[in-house]
Amino acid sequence: MTFVDSTTTRSTVNHPLSTLNADEIDTARTVLTNAGLVTQSTRFVYVGLDEPEKTVVHQFRSGAPIERRLRVLLLDTSTGTGTDYIVSVTGGTIITSTSLDAGNDGHVPILDAEFEDIESFMLNSDDWLAAMHKRGIDPAKVRAVPLSAGVFGHEDEVGCRLVRVLAFFQEDDADLPWAHPIDGVVAYVDLVERAVVKVVDEIDLPVPAERGEWNSAPHASPTRTDLKPIEITQPEGASFSVVGNEISWADWKFRFGFDVREGLSLHQLSFNDAGNERPVIYRASIAEMVVPYADPSPVRYWQNYFDQGEYLFGRYTNALELGCDCLGEIKYFDVTIADESGYPKLMKNAICLHEEDYGILWKHTDLFNGMAETRRSRRLVISFFLTIGNYDYGFYWYLYLDGTIEFEAKATGIVFTSAYRGEGGYSTQMAPGLGAPFHQHLFAARLDMEVDGQTNTVSEVDAVPVPVGPDNPWGNAFRAQKTTITHESNGQRLADNAKARVWHITNPEKQNRLGQDVGYALHPEGQPVLLADPSSSIASRAAFATKSLWVTPYDKNERYPAGDFVNQHPGNGGLPTFVATNREVENTDLVLWHTFGLTHFPRPEDWPVMPVDYTGFKLKPVGFFDRNPSLNVPASSAKHCCPAE
Repeated sequence: MTFVDSTTTRSTVNHPLSTLNADEIDTARTVLTNAGLVTQSTRFVYVGLDEPEKTVVHQFRSGAPIERRLRVLLLDTSTGTGTDYIVSVTGGTIITSTSLDAGNDGHVPILDAEFEDIESFMLNSDDWLAAMHKRGIDPAKVRAVPLSAGVFGHEDEVGCRLVRVLAFFQEDDADLPWAHPIDGVVAYVDLVERAVVKVVDEIDLPVPAERGEWNSAPHASPTRTDLKPIEITQPEGASFSVVGNEISWADWKFRFGFDVREGLSLHQLSFNDAGNERPVIYRASIAEMVVPYADPSPVRYWQNYFDQGEYLFGRYTNALELGCDCLGEIKYFDVTIADESGYPKLMKNAICLHEEDYGILWKHTDLFNGMAETRRSRRLVISFFLTIGNYDYGFYWYLYLDGTIEFEAKATGIVFTSAYRGEGGYSTQMAPGLGAPFHQHLFAARLDMEVDGQTNTVSEVDAVPVPVGPDNPWGNAFRAQKTTITHESNGQRLADNAKARVWHITNPEKQNRLGQDVGYALHPEGQPVLLADPSSSIASRAAFATKSLWVTPYDKNERYPAGDFVNQHPGNGGLPTFVATNREVENTDLVLWHTFGLTHFPRPEDWPVMPVDYTGFKLKPVGFFDRNPSLNVPASSAKHCCPAE
């Protein structure tokens, strides 16, 4: 479909990867409206930058013309029909239009507006009211938590736009509903019909009574007074510089982006090696996450949330606060997204940029030549935090002076609760009668690698013992065993900490001074991947999470590991489809998809608010440099060191 409108953007951008701005969102809405595609029942589900091909970005020179395209997902709330558009806001043109077949393609993500009236639907359901009255619960004090429905082969659900609703009791405005799950019953809501279409009432379980606010009696304790202030100061200011969305710090340079589905992304990440700008990663993002639950009961077996593909979690980004979320010399960035009517929405202080001291970088005291040198490490941090339902997640990218790149996800907030059904079940007792089901938080990083150029190869490297023999008579030998990944079929790998398994990404066209191919190594944490049975619905729908690593050749259209449309998708979208033709992945432009995350058996100490838990991965140079690249870091000044007494 091509529709040309006279509308063009009123402001210009200076780079193809500049962040989305309000004028571009306004233009996209106007183009679609003028084409007759926006009605009273139309909602804007997603508006994001359709990034140009990599060759376009590489060839761009400052001042050259830039075409900007946006991807827009629209939902007709009266029918549940979703449509996918590509709009050129530079020329006012609708480039493509694709309508979704909900039964095969899945649905567009769930809107906030679709959640707003859920409780009124439930109050109009005789079956739901009967379930509450049977339990002696006032329906007006019930808080509804609508959740993505998934796909489980139920014939009456094919093509329907559904959510499944669990309920929590709230005595008063200050009461924490998560402390009072009304377990054993679930409602199914058709979002198009705007009605409860089914209630499953499995069992009448006692509603936990103890209040759950973090400062509620009788467990509240006075705020301690023995912790002295810690001040983080940089009297000469920060070491980084920012021009638009391009950031330079020490030897690093990159651009950042923000998208409501992926959140924060890094682009064109390079390291200045003695004046030579050497690329490392073209694009890095967390492209999907899934939270599968382990409770198989009739009212909870379906609990599997894709917080990005189903909910577009970037919409819930927090406005960060100095001294609470970030310390030191801080640079905040606002981001602009589209609301559900297609108008720009500014999110203040969405991204935080700062430096952190990080202990010892390198140190040696030598007994032969008297060397006594210490250098302190620091890292650049760029991050954002969001709240989605009961959980809060922080996403942090770290750059280090020695060339290391690290990603860390921080999980906190309140665990999703249930009634506690006793020992041998699938939950931990958190408070009297209160359970927290076992679950996982699994993330997928999409790493579009560019290690010193676009010709890269991946090798799996294991630490293996050498058998006793003529070359190893004392049995002490071990070596690094390298296996080259040549095709997508052997690029689906599992981490193995027992073998210290890492994956090297090398460039066969570039060598260091020792003749070795330059490279970076992906260091996984090695925690479990998806624990659900391979035959399960979630193993099909979140197939990406069944492997620690997938390797594919670069394809601009292969953006999301679970597929473009995750909500009620029947399964095998994304990576299983990408790798089906078994393309070659040796000496080419590569994308790595890395699954990592937490397997959470909740503890009583996680209630009522969970201390931060951490997960992530590292990319470390391996032969990329000729020697330690941080030798140029100066020693700390005397005023920052304590003299010997």
